[in-house]
Amino acid sequence: MDTDYLHKFIKKIEYDSIQKIRNERQQWLQRKSNHKFDKALHAIPAFQTRHLVLEDIVSIGKSEELSPEQHETLQQTLDTYIPWRKGPFNVFGTFIDSEWQSHMKWNRVLPVLDALAGKRVADIGCNNGYYMFRMAAYHPELVIGFDPTARYYYSFHFLQRFAQLPGLHFELLGIEHMHYYPAFFDTVFCMGILYHHTDPISMLRKIYTSMKPKGQLIVESLGIPGEESMALFPQKRYAKVPGTWFVPTQSCLVNWIRRAGFRQVTPFFAKKLTIDEQRSTKWAPYESLEDFLAPNDPSLTVEGYPAPWRFYVQARKP
Repeated sequence: MDTDYLHKFIKKIEYDSIQKIRNERQQWLQRKSNHKFDKALHAIPAFQTRHLVLEDIVSIGKSEELSPEQHETLQQTLDTYIPWRKGPFNVFGTFIDSEWQSHMKWNRVLPVLDALAGKRVADIGCNNGYYMFRMAAYHPELVIGFDPTARYYYSFHFLQRFAQLPGLHFELLGIEHMHYYPAFFDTVFCMGILYHHTDPISMLRKIYTSMKPKGQLIVESLGIPGEESMALFPQKRYAKVPGTWFVPTQSCLVNWIRRAGFRQVTPFFAKKLTIDEQRSTKWAPYESLEDFLAPNDPSLTVEGYPAPWRFYVQARKP
């Protein structure tokens, strides 16, 4: 994994701070629980496939590029990285039907998205890198995915061993580290992140620090319906999801972003979440949206809160 790519982009003082956190996070990868992920990463020798399609189904490789033995190993490797939350992917002929139909989110963002060619882009909470691969089709200079989860780190690098797309980098960092990249990014994606933090305004301000003037921010968030600027604070969980703190209305989300310093804050999509977009599959064989809603009233979560919506907002750093 290339850890030196930042040298040509960032000042030494910030690079040293990032490197210190990197070194700490790399120790996570040495944990016994991650050994199976590392072994799976190297199970098939790396090579650059000539068959790469960066569309709704991100397709990497064709079936005939692998031997029967390698196909068996491929299946074992992909199983090791279950659950596949984001996707869909097709990897050497194996279709990965992910829990989230992430192309639906991407296609909502595309009409408002700035041109990415030659730009520096951040994908906060990048998971297995689905959106990073979609971004690569638009020829950015650099895409950095931020996610502190070892499973996602390894699944991204497994896919990238064969895609070998230039300029894509995964950091085991989170939204709380964005201020170490001052005035660095042209475009920042923050999708599905804010409600997992106890201080969303502070996180948005860290993003603000990381962006160049006139840079574009794309925020997508879980939310609740309502006209008033308010946020639900669940007692323990929201829709069975632990670590959910503030679930805003759309106007509340807009006000968070404005008060963090952004301007031209514009909501561009709002819709109740449905099982067309999030559901359990063989590649994510666990409870999903239909299990999170009240069985006799899908307008409520199992806890009795309003059922989730998804809100999309774009904004700019002045």
